[in-house]
Amino acid sequence: MKSEIAEAFSQIVKEKNIDKTQLSEIVQSTVIGMIKKKYGSADNFDVFVHLDKGEIEIHQTRQIVEHVTDPVREVDVDTAKKIEPDLEVGDDFLEILDPTMFGRRLIISAKQNLNQRIKDEEKRIISDEFETRIGEIVMGDVRQISRGDLFMTVDRNEVVLPKKEQIESERYRRGDHVRGIIKEVRRTSRGPEIIISRSDPQFLVRLFELEVPEIYDGIIEIKGVVRQPGERSKIAVYSNDKRIDAVGACVGMKGIRIQAVSKELNNEKVDVIPWSSDKEVFITRALSPSKPVRVLLEDENRAIAVLPDDQVSLAIGRGGQNRRLTSRLTGSEIEIMKESEYRKTIEEERGKEVPLEYVEGLSQSMILKLRDANIHSVRDLMKIGEQGLMEVKGVGEKTAEKIWALVQEREQNAGHPQAAAEDEDDEAEVTEAETAEDEEPEAEVAEAETAEDDEPKAEVAETETAEDEEPEAAEAETAEDDEPKAEVTEVETTEEEAEKEEEDAEARAAADQIEQRAQ
Repeated sequence: MKSEIAEAFSQIVKEKNIDKTQLSEIVQSTVIGMIKKKYGSADNFDVFVHLDKGEIEIHQTRQIVEHVTDPVREVDVDTAKKIEPDLEVGDDFLEILDPTMFGRRLIISAKQNLNQRIKDEEKRIISDEFETRIGEIVMGDVRQISRGDLFMTVDRNEVVLPKKEQIESERYRRGDHVRGIIKEVRRTSRGPEIIISRSDPQFLVRLFELEVPEIYDGIIEIKGVVRQPGERSKIAVYSNDKRIDAVGACVGMKGIRIQAVSKELNNEKVDVIPWSSDKEVFITRALSPSKPVRVLLEDENRAIAVLPDDQVSLAIGRGGQNRRLTSRLTGSEIEIMKESEYRKTIEEERGKEVPLEYVEGLSQSMILKLRDANIHSVRDLMKIGEQGLMEVKGVGEKTAEKIWALVQEREQNAGHPQAAAEDEDDEAEVTEAETAEDEEPEAEVAEAETAEDDEPKAEVAETETAEDEEPEAAEAETAEDDEPKAEVTEVETTEEEAEKEEEDAEARAAADQIEQRAQ
């Protein structure tokens, strides 16, 4: 009998994974509970449990008295002397009780209580074990599917993969091998409820630790992870060793490492982003695959990303997915702005910085009064408004209305670039017409100048000829007999006339060229 009890204890220790000392305490407390039910108190009882021998001893200590008033705590002297003749009144009497004397009902009750205590201890051990394993990847076989929840067996224990912790695009069957991360352990009246997850960001971190030794060794640090399970994830990494490229190590040769991670997550797209302490740079990288032109930080929790017009949809992603993941990763609410809108806003802001001198219709006296009130540009006027103008010293209601009307007119013209472009086209046409009109008079003037230049040359030539002829006449009158000299003079006159004709021909050719250019 004792060997059977000892074997039963050993089997409980082995199957339930309960420590012998703990089991001994459970049995002891169960027997004490049984004693309390029978005697009402267990102060003078001692219970000794020997698991290896399969023995349970119950010792009761009572005081020897002449007249018994409490049979649980006292024993008469005659009864005591029958067992130990040397005992006297006042001595303690120790008696070993037989467990069978407690009766069938108490023994069955104690048995049930013992089983329940063992089950509770087993649940506590399982809960403690899995609580220390939170964050660990486990693999289990799908045993049952109920209302979308998967019930699996992991290390002979039941675990649950709730529907909300699954990847939406995945479908499971009974008998499938499924990996997940232990996310939570709930202690319930039915026992520990072990929750595993495949959609938790920490699952992605653990997969990278398995695939990338540098992360497991601490050389590469994961700074942040965000996920849209089954669709896209973003993970920010940083290398503590400058010789090692964090992104390259995570991707692996020919992408083998990141492909293994993506395959486990049902081909989920994973963006590996190099982390930076500069938030502007970090946001620029996190918006991958789009490439922002500029990132404007409004405050710690808000930023504006300026992107080329053809990359806005890429930056936002399907259903705003990429922008939302980037906001969660960087900790800043990100607003997407087109580059064209940004440039237009900048131009408008620059336009408001126009000095007052550029506002048509503002007199110098008005400008001086406004400057005295610390108003130096159109932006300053827009800030104070029409009501603020009336408060400026020396500016009345009518003057304020006039200034405000001039400013509004200028702003309206600045806000209609198409009309301004049409005005520029009209100005260009007028300019061309004026240029053409100017060129014709220039050609006429050039011809007139050429003609005027030719006339003086002719006059000069005639004058020179006349002057030459006068001396010749004088010489003829003075020396009529000197005929050789007259012949020489006539020859010189003929040569001068030939030169004159050549000069006239050159002048006419120059005038023709000027006229052709004008046309």
